Amino acid sequence: MKVVPYKDSDKSKKVQVSEMFDGISKEYDRMNRLITFGVDLRWKKRLIEAVLALKPQHILDVATGTGDLAIAIAQQSNTRVTGLDLSPGMLGVGKEKVKHYNLQDRVEMVLGDSESLPFDNNHFDAVTVAFGVRNFENLSTGIGELYRVLKPGGTLAVLETSKPTNPLFNLGYQFHTSVLMPFLSKLLASDPKAYTYLVDSASSFPYNEAFTTILLKAGFSKASFHKQTLGAACIYYAQK
Repeated sequence: MKVVPYKDSDKSKKVQVSEMFDGISKEYDRMNRLITFGVDLRWKKRLIEAVLALKPQHILDVATGTGDLAIAIAQQSNTRVTGLDLSPGMLGVGKEKVKHYNLQDRVEMVLGDSESLPFDNNHFDAVTVAFGVRNFENLSTGIGELYRVLKPGGTLAVLETSKPTNPLFNLGYQFHTSVLMPFLSKLLASDPKAYTYLVDSASSFPYNEAFTTILLKAGFSKASFHKQTLGAACIYYAQK
């Protein structure tokens, strides 16, 4: 996977991504709803429904950010959720949201590195990642860690952006990512370059069959992908 830098810097991608998300943490939820027109909530709902159908007792949500997915899982079930993120700023916003929804007894927010998870082997019933895998500095290492902390028989569910295969829809997608998103970020965001990074990192991500191949090589079985909104995003499932 191509490493997309946030800025020209001697800092590692990991450090740059953490600093970038710290800088946009207060506005991230608002900008995300605006940029995706709220359709990301529909994608997350589908992922949550599929994961909760497996009746997991403890879920790890990696790259949890401000905790949207972790909170939604806890609101729709009695499942315990541990949300992990590299950005203290994003976690700070997430912790406030957990308190707001009075979910402190079931949602724990942890500062940590997805490529060196602070958990024992075979610890979680399921692992979820929404729009975070493309930020891994070393994709193979990160996927290996997700595999390690899952219990045998556990499920990994990943939601990521991808590229539409329909030529006409792809034109609209390209306009959205190359014209509309930069315009909105320059107009409304505190750090427009952060949103340029998010677009670039999405475009370089190995999607569909390429990503399921990576999952299988990491040891997962039954890896599958399910296109969302004509291929603008994709949900991947894999079993340990």
